[in-house]
Amino acid sequence: MNVIIFGATGMVGRGVLRECLVDERVSAVLTVGRAPAGITHAKLREIVHGDLLDLAPIEADLAGFDACFFCLGVSSAGMSEKDYRHVTYDYTMSVANTLARLNPGSTFVYVSGVGTDAHGRAMWARVKGETENALLALPFEAYMFRPGYIQPLHGVTSRTRLYRLAYMVTRHLYPVLRRLFPSAVTTTERIGQAMITVAERGAPERILGPAGINAL
Repeated sequence: MNVIIFGATGMVGRGVLRECLVDERVSAVLTVGRAPAGITHAKLREIVHGDLLDLAPIEADLAGFDACFFCLGVSSAGMSEKDYRHVTYDYTMSVANTLARLNPGSTFVYVSGVGTDAHGRAMWARVKGETENALLALPFEAYMFRPGYIQPLHGVTSRTRLYRLAYMVTRHLYPVLRRLFPSAVTTTERIGQAMITVAERGAPERILGPAGINAL
């Protein structure tokens, strides 16, 4: 299959990209973002494009794909609801509407979060929930991934210094966390493999938490 990845320079996106490159089910990968991923591979092609609200200049490159793995996201910490919505909802829906038109019937996997709720009290949960609902209404196979704690593997790291330090501390505790809370933790490897599986044959549910991701 041929897949597009948005957000391939972030922790989750980089992990997903790694799994796509090593998985024989994936024939070609296109990444789209403000910066290149810094990886060279025979299956990989990159487009550097900074304005996700205007995809017209690259539309011709976005057609003919079987799946999109949308891993782009930001923390809501310190952001107003307007700014967070602009990045989380507006960017996502600009990409999704374009791909639904160019590749009807394809698969779109969106990285959301545990606690997402369009009617929730937390600002980020409402915005994420509204984004999920809008994606599920589009004419393609949309799946929402709501990972809990994510352990980065295979050299994948977070771009946020505080998170990198936290992962360094918890890295050796992950086997314990996995045994104690198997339905609450996952890894970048499992997320990537699960996305490929969903694109290949679907999943029993459209909204998947850590347990569903790990099962796939």
